[in-house]
Amino acid sequence: MLQSCTGTVRCATQNLNHTPFRSYSSAPSAQARLVKQSLRKLLRETAQPVAVVTSTLPDHKTTPQGDSSVQIQTKALSIFHGATLSSFTSIALDPHPLVAFSLRVPSRMALALNAHASNPQMQMSSHMVVNILSAAQPHIARLFSSPGLHPFSESEVQWTRSVDGLPVIKGALGALSCTVVGRSLPLNDTRWLHSSMDEWEAEVQQVEGRSGLASELFIARVLRVEDVQEPEGQFEDDRLRTLPLLYHQRAYTTVGKIPNS
Repeated sequence: MLQSCTGTVRCATQNLNHTPFRSYSSAPSAQARLVKQSLRKLLRETAQPVAVVTSTLPDHKTTPQGDSSVQIQTKALSIFHGATLSSFTSIALDPHPLVAFSLRVPSRMALALNAHASNPQMQMSSHMVVNILSAAQPHIARLFSSPGLHPFSESEVQWTRSVDGLPVIKGALGALSCTVVGRSLPLNDTRWLHSSMDEWEAEVQQVEGRSGLASELFIARVLRVEDVQEPEGQFEDDRLRTLPLLYHQRAYTTVGKIPNS
């Protein structure tokens, strides 16, 4: 069924003429800079949900829930990885529940998810868990936004394992076990919109080798909504556990009722 998702994209694009690669490395025009500045200003006024995606690093396999050997628990701290998302959204419910998010590259999480997507043995199992954070967890968002840290070794991160052995952060508003439907789409290279997927896939390695930061789009199918366990200890305000964590005007916040609505 996952092949039908990528197959639809491939069939829709295979008859389009190939257009030359449009380079985004050259200096942007004054109009392009104005559009970016205006869009950035507008989006700062638009609250975005905050999530943490968790997965395993390449060349490591997860262990199903229930195996509690000391050796596996010790190794878990080094193979699990997480990254904070501020671009997570649901894009479809039918015929398949799909979500999407972007990651800055190069990053270990992007490499890990693409490695899982290219592994045929993992096509029908979860590649990752998207943990949708609650308003009581801004510290979790900060921890996983630092690429040099390993938050799973931090005592303030309480987590358990999904059925597929992936980390589910305790106290999250919700958690989705997902599988990526294919490799990521580079957002600094839009050839996949204009050429056949076969042509694009043959050249994507060259694009990934380019220097500089960019973003890649990941589309994933939701396989399961996880049961999230309550964290140990008490929050300063337990009400925050039931509210979403949002990013608005460069700060973490949450929702509130509109007076007289």
